[in-house]
Amino acid sequence: MNNQDTKLQQAYDILVQLGMPRQQLNERTALCLLCLLDMTPEKLWNQASNPLVGITPIMSWSREHYQREYAPNTRETFRRQSMHQFIEAGICLYNPDKPDRPVNSPKAVYQIESNLLKVLQTYGTEQYAIMLQNYLQQRQTLAQMYAREREMNMIPLQLTDGQTILLSAGDHSQLIKDIVTDFGARYVPGGALVYAGDTGNKHGFFDVDLLASLGVQLDNHGKLPDVVIYNPEKNWLFLIEAVTSHGPVDHKRYGELNTLFQNCTAGLVFVSAFPDTKTYVKYSGVIAWETEVWMADNPSHMIHFNGSRFMGPY
Repeated sequence: MNNQDTKLQQAYDILVQLGMPRQQLNERTALCLLCLLDMTPEKLWNQASNPLVGITPIMSWSREHYQREYAPNTRETFRRQSMHQFIEAGICLYNPDKPDRPVNSPKAVYQIESNLLKVLQTYGTEQYAIMLQNYLQQRQTLAQMYAREREMNMIPLQLTDGQTILLSAGDHSQLIKDIVTDFGARYVPGGALVYAGDTGNKHGFFDVDLLASLGVQLDNHGKLPDVVIYNPEKNWLFLIEAVTSHGPVDHKRYGELNTLFQNCTAGLVFVSAFPDTKTYVKYSGVIAWETEVWMADNPSHMIHFNGSRFMGPY
């Protein structure tokens, strides 16, 4: 075997030794491990290092050093089917340089866990088996510790029934929390939360039964607006987009939501929510008519875009 194949086989063997699930025992995940160590084909294992690296750089690195070409649309496969499992197992850290970086940030990075790095730097030596055994004995504790650290960087959202859900860190999640707690309390008192999306976990909260009772059944939750709140007293359903970097209720989105909720038995109210006036100004020219605008930095006021009534279904 050439150096490339040898390194890939060694990385595969390490994945097996670390107890990775069968679905991650593949070349893609082996390449991810090698990249996290910057282990190019000609390097010795004691030269392994711990760079900060993102998904696209991992794919570029694999192409440059191992001649493995992956299509751009496989980024999510790398993230969800390789790196996610590394994080859960404590094998690598997510955004160690900035733990509160938003989940969907293009600047997101990964780094090999420091204890594992020391173990893998002994790969191929007499020390390796002993160090690996010691590492495996403490790995679960390490993984739990890192999981607690990640949780500390989540944004807690307490619902009216006392339930608390955790949203991924970032401006978008903070705005979703503001919508539920501030907008909801002011403009939908007594309302029931139907859905609150999350960039890290698209199903942050979803009352499927309540939405179905209103005549709406969906096969793709990704089409939902960021927040959906139901007002049972007026039988209104508020469809709210949280706008931090994109996605207000413009004319295209207005049409999409009307189609998506065409069988809904409740009246539809469309809202674009912004964190502040500055962000609103950027998008004010594309807001659809017959919709509402709310800003978290001025929560007691609303802006109504034309139509025959202020805030209500048409």
